[in-house]
Amino acid sequence: MEMKTVAIVSLSSGTIGEDFAKHELELGKKRLEDFGLTVKFMPHALKGIEYVKKHPEDRASDLLAAMKDPEVDMILCAIGGEDTYRLLPYLFDNRELEKVACDKIFLGFSDSTINHLMLHKIGMKTFYGQSFLADICELDKEMLPYTRKYFEELIKTGAIKEITPSDTWYEERTSFGVEDLGTPHPSHPDEGFHLLQGKSAFSGKILGGCIDSLHDFFNGERFEDMPVLCEKYKLFPSKEDWKGRILLLETSEEQMSPEKYERSLCYLKETGIFEVVSGILVGKPMNRVYEKEYNELLIKVIDNPELPIVTNINIGHALPRCIIPFGVEAMVDASAQKITFLN
Repeated sequence: MEMKTVAIVSLSSGTIGEDFAKHELELGKKRLEDFGLTVKFMPHALKGIEYVKKHPEDRASDLLAAMKDPEVDMILCAIGGEDTYRLLPYLFDNRELEKVACDKIFLGFSDSTINHLMLHKIGMKTFYGQSFLADICELDKEMLPYTRKYFEELIKTGAIKEITPSDTWYEERTSFGVEDLGTPHPSHPDEGFHLLQGKSAFSGKILGGCIDSLHDFFNGERFEDMPVLCEKYKLFPSKEDWKGRILLLETSEEQMSPEKYERSLCYLKETGIFEVVSGILVGKPMNRVYEKEYNELLIKVIDNPELPIVTNINIGHALPRCIIPFGVEAMVDASAQKITFLN
């Protein structure tokens, strides 16, 4: 299933519509075209940060239009953000999203965790791990090789067969200006997947995402109405739905404090999720900040040495990034350093 047309949607932040990101936008568009893809920016994707923030209804209409468009094979999130939960009423009040459900590729990460759970709710399989601005628009001369490998596999085959670790990790850039075009990231050798506890082999369908977004399901400090809306639309999957799944967790560029991370894990624990999942995959934190503390807290809060936890996965906010299919049976083998998918 080779992709022909990719639709870019701004479901969270409207960053790609800003003048300061123009050089990144042009670079990313050219890269997609070099892959042989036709690029469609949905009507409101380039309207800029302020417009996109004020109009969740237009963000929702872009997603629905991309789903309905017979030419579009893949929906690619422009970037994450913080408030894509505001699309909920426009996608679920009259079953709008359910009516357009299809088997198109949907790819995004970070705040897009919320969009993945929306699509999971209507039975769609999705792909987690990369976005247009963060990955395709990479300012170096090429996309990062490990990142590119998985993106290319997805657009050529419509699936991901297997994930193995990157032998390199990269520090995040501190600036993204025109003057940064063609400059590499500082890089370091990496040591592969790490079995934190439990048995090294386990299986199940993967679901989850950015723990910062999951935190806001249960805590209204950032957005008072988010827990209310998420509860109203039953967005967080039930304990029964989590049964036998593998939970994916990764942290954002905000590099949450260990104290907040502990609170987030406690919120998840209260749902009963750790009693029913078959294992946990943890993305490498950006720049490896708080990596040791997070690992210690996973062991402490979960408090079940039998539950397998594999850390240092190249997913989420640390570079480079693979792509993880949601809704597909996955076989994790930490000792063999691979995760395979039964597509």
